[in-house]
Amino acid sequence: MDPTLCENERKLQVLELEEWRLHAYENTKLYKEKMKRFHDARLKGGKDFQTGEQMLLYNSKLHLFPRKLRSKRSSPFVVTQVLPYGVVEISHLQQGTFKVNVNHLKRYLEGEVMLQNESMLLQDI
Repeated sequence: MDPTLCENERKLQVLELEEWRLHAYENTKLYKEKMKRFHDARLKGGKDFQTGEQMLLYNSKLHLFPRKLRSKRSSPFVVTQVLPYGVVEISHLQQGTFKVNVNHLKRYLEGEVMLQNESMLLQDI
């Protein structure tokens, strides 16, 4: 075997391996972009909060001691500032002002709840 032929063949193999590596890198980059678009298209919307709106805050401590009729959300807070990346600054008269993630908030719907009083008499049959 001629050493120069072997050397040239080995260089070609290394170049081919480098080309395969770059091709795989491009494919993974395209795959990640495609998956990001797929994921972003299926995200839930409706988390656009305005300053002055009232929100209920999720209290994770109440989740540790579950009760059937106990609400896991605490009293209404007022949105004072909407920050980027899903952060909202909220304020309360007694608890002060602090920043929370949007996922911990739920809109507070004001108004009276109309309850219907229905009664049924049970008869012995």
